Amino acid sequence: MALFRRRETPADDQARTGRLLEGLEAAYANRTGDPCSGVDLDDFENVIVSAAGAEGEPTYPPPGHDYPRR
Repeated sequence: MALFRRRETPADDQARTGRLLEGLEAAYANRTGDPCSGVDLDDFENVIVSAAGAEGEPTYPPPGHDYPRR
């Protein structure tokens, strides 16, 4: 069944992350009354920001290095 076989590109992933962060900003503004207020993020908002920021993970092996040999 091809219904569940969807290939996503990095652009799809980036667009989804953008929508998630826009939703987070709207929810924060709704909760605090100002999207730029100094109110701390709640636990759920912290998880969203942490997960969205994890996209820039370094690749293995680092550039200029090789995989370990046996």
